[in-house]
Amino acid sequence: MAEPAFSVCVYCGSRPGDNPAYGEAAKAVGRWIGEHGGQLVYGGGRSGLMGTVAEATRLAGGRVVGVIPQALVDKELANRQCDELHIVQTMHERKALMAERSDAFLALPGGIGTFEELFEVWTWRQLGYHDKPLGLLNVAGYYDGLMGFLNHSVASGFMGEWQMGLLHTDADAEALLRTLVQNAGPDQAPVPLRSVI
Repeated sequence: MAEPAFSVCVYCGSRPGDNPAYGEAAKAVGRWIGEHGGQLVYGGGRSGLMGTVAEATRLAGGRVVGVIPQALVDKELANRQCDELHIVQTMHERKALMAERSDAFLALPGGIGTFEELFEVWTWRQLGYHDKPLGLLNVAGYYDGLMGFLNHSVASGFMGEWQMGLLHTDADAEALLRTLVQNAGPDQAPVPLRSVI
């Protein structure tokens, strides 16, 4: 297989959620990555939206890299169809390896694990540990409440507009992925992130 044109880290739920739009968005993301010669880096599970985005990427000809802690191999049903499946010992190792292998980050609907992963990599960006673009796919208004709270945080003086400007948001998967990949740049070298944990 040829070297992937880009690598996108996708954070999303290990559950499917209660709206079919979430699964359709995960399929669209995976399909776009695969059809454009890209690589998916994700949490390594085959349940929920995680499994959906991985399978869609694989079926569209993309490369799939999964990273999963040993403790979650059974719980999240480790995806043995990944091109690379890394089984690590801790969540810190998981997140650092996912970040190192990616040119950009994208959060789909998910729960507290998804939120935590997005906020950590966003924090790393604002602190200058990496310069990779971040995206939030707001499927069917799922993140409307979060965006309202984040804007409240800015209005309350705990965040700056520049921090909000680091996070690209869109309801259109293809438009958001295009923005992230273009902003990552074709020649961006991976930045090691192990030093921040």
